[in-house]
Amino acid sequence: MTLQRPGVFACQLALDLPHAESFRRDDFLASPANEAALSLVERWPEWPGRMAAIVGPRGAGKSHLATIWAERTGARIVATAALARDEVPAALATGALVVEDVAPGVADEAALFHLFNLAREDSAWLLFTASQRLDSPGFALPDLVSRLRAVPSVTLAPPDDALLSAVLVKLFADRQLAVGEGVIAYLLPRMERSLAAARETVGRLDAAALSRGRAVNRQLAAEIFREE
Repeated sequence: MTLQRPGVFACQLALDLPHAESFRRDDFLASPANEAALSLVERWPEWPGRMAAIVGPRGAGKSHLATIWAERTGARIVATAALARDEVPAALATGALVVEDVAPGVADEAALFHLFNLAREDSAWLLFTASQRLDSPGFALPDLVSRLRAVPSVTLAPPDDALLSAVLVKLFADRQLAVGEGVIAYLLPRMERSLAAARETVGRLDAAALSRGRAVNRQLAAEIFREE
């Protein structure tokens, strides 16, 4: 069966197709909720101590900001869980590194401690992302805790209505969906106040529209929320 947008077949095949998300600077939606973190990225290289951290919940924009910084600096990007001690020198080869999702229990603490020491020796730049403060309880190595505590950090605030609205419009547009203001106005007070929830909501509506052969409108949105 040919996959088409609503208006042709009453029944359609819903495919979970990947939708590319752009992490370019031009695609970052600035707002009061993220202005401190964006300013941090754009102030580089005027960072005291040559390192910083961006803290915020899942889907808040940490990876987007980290990618913007990585493009500016030539930094590599590595997940904390994938950072091994013997790979630290190679990770720092460009003189800058993004370490994503720092958290106790997933990090090789010896590798992180070695990273701090080698970055200092090489005058390298470090940017960390995390869902909680870097000095949150759970790390065992006292010397590592002291280094994490010394990293300047900024926190992403919960998104306001203006930012959530803009994100929803962009996410729909990424899927070639043009929605009316009524859809956005209906979604805002009913969805979780997070950018991650916006992505999930748009994905559910897109899938429902395809499977039911319908347009994405306020009526479909209401049906989806009633089914929860």
